[in-house]
Amino acid sequence: MDMKRRASLAVGALVAPLLAITLPAGTANAHGWVTDPGSRQDQCAQGVVDCGQIKYEPQSVEGPKGLRSCSGGNAQFADLDDDRKAWRVTPVGGSHTFTWKLTARHATDTWQYFVGDRKIAEFNDRGAQPPAQVSHQVDFGDLKGRQKVLAVWNVADTNNAFYACIDVDIAGGGNGGGDNGGGNGGGNNGGGGSDSCAAPVWSTGTVYHGGDTVTHDGRTYRAKWWTTNERPGSADVWEDLGAC
Repeated sequence: MDMKRRASLAVGALVAPLLAITLPAGTANAHGWVTDPGSRQDQCAQGVVDCGQIKYEPQSVEGPKGLRSCSGGNAQFADLDDDRKAWRVTPVGGSHTFTWKLTARHATDTWQYFVGDRKIAEFNDRGAQPPAQVSHQVDFGDLKGRQKVLAVWNVADTNNAFYACIDVDIAGGGNGGGDNGGGNGGGNNGGGGSDSCAAPVWSTGTVYHGGDTVTHDGRTYRAKWWTTNERPGSADVWEDLGAC
């Protein structure tokens, strides 16, 4: 019996390291999403927008770190990437508090906030375990009008992060107005004067509708129809209203 016991222990000692090496790393046991302002998945869960599966698990938008995707790269949550849906837009000032609800608290690296490719805020928790509710005051800087904010929760001890997109209208700038509205006037000669300069700065990832105006590289442009990720000055969708 002693010989058999010794043999079993020896085999176990050899196999254990191999299992530790070959077993795949699991995803984070943490989950969370932005509830205020209402993120896209929160709106799905509340029934504001029809989104499919995500309505049942708004806390589960998890994917590899470094993405710029509302869905976290999850095909089953692709509705979150659809800028054409009737997402509710929250009016905000030059800065605003964003609040996360965590259904499982996990050691945290950083919290990040992006508009397009531009990081507008980062908060470093240095591996600390967060409370069940986390809030950050985010300053929008020179951003105005309707913007899509991507909030990212980077978990400390895995390669994953949690993602949430929030649609906001900064300082009431607005981009609405339909095909004939929302412009600042002036035609191609830019006769709108100082009003033309008040248009929000064009941003990648933001959805613009016909009549929306933006500024880019010192000029003001007006969208002729729905567009996103088409740079003013290089795409026919934008009407050049002149220098700003």
